[in-house]
Amino acid sequence: MAKETNELIQEGESQVQADIWRCISGFTEMAVAKCAIELGISDFLENHQEPVPLSQLSSALGCSASSLHRILRFLINRGIFKLVSTGNGEMGYVQTPVSRLLKRDGENSMAAFVLLESSPVMLAPWHYLSARVLSNENSGAFSAAHGKDVWEYAKTNPEHSKLINDALACHARVTMHAIINNCAEIFKGIESLVDVGGGNGTTLGMLVKAFPWINGINFDLPHVVSVAPPCHGVVHVEGDMFHSVPKAQAAFLMCIEAIPKDTGKVIIVEAALDEKIGKEKGLKDVGLMLDMMMLAHTTNGKERTAKEWAHILSAAGFSRHSILQIPAIQPVIVAYP
Repeated sequence: MAKETNELIQEGESQVQADIWRCISGFTEMAVAKCAIELGISDFLENHQEPVPLSQLSSALGCSASSLHRILRFLINRGIFKLVSTGNGEMGYVQTPVSRLLKRDGENSMAAFVLLESSPVMLAPWHYLSARVLSNENSGAFSAAHGKDVWEYAKTNPEHSKLINDALACHARVTMHAIINNCAEIFKGIESLVDVGGGNGTTLGMLVKAFPWINGINFDLPHVVSVAPPCHGVVHVEGDMFHSVPKAQAAFLMCIEAIPKDTGKVIIVEAALDEKIGKEKGLKDVGLMLDMMMLAHTTNGKERTAKEWAHILSAAGFSRHSILQIPAIQPVIVAYP
């Protein structure tokens, strides 16, 4: 009995050590994913139907076989990439559904978001997180790191602005596929739709293509709209959502003044942190991590619980709302006047 107890204690201590080391090395996963993107591993494997041996892959990418083996061993352990038999006595690497999201180009790629969050500009605010929490002033960790908030910084730094726009666009592509395939009914009867903070217009472009009866208004800051590409069925309008929003029959985001009370609706794609909403541990973890990212990178941004959304929407004058689960990180919240 004493031996079994000691074994259980040792197992518990080992788990504690494993847990704290995962915390210590948490950055590793993003850094190695960034490395894989920059090397173009997923892009190369995508163009080869057969498993690719290490020697061929390292030669094609022009990198050290030993270092590449270690990078891929780590990612395979995370479920990113697989090592399988080539059929001739060798082992080779192949894609997985997750690794395909690390392609530098691709409809469902999330590579741009990895490159944004792993950039020095976005990493710096994390070092000011405790100061942000201790401060009684309405200032963010990003401002402490860079002297201005993330949007002001992007306004004067075109390269970083492009990183943001590309990241938001790749996230929009993944999310909009889920919305179009699972929530098409919410767009029935909508003739005009304004996307508040719509970036380069990716979201509206996909919606207008799927629902061609919609006239899209892509609304964002001047420095964002100025580089947005032309898009059929979408008009780019510059402005500041804190001052005014173009009127339309429906809106992405919360702006009750911009929609008609009889037929209008607001469509919000945001996390809803709740025990009931997003029960799966993986989804809950991601929602909580997104909230920490908001704390580090914005002044007032936060992810909200379902109860908080209900309170905010009611206080803003919306009579009712619904939360629709889709196969994506964030649900769709539809609010009605």
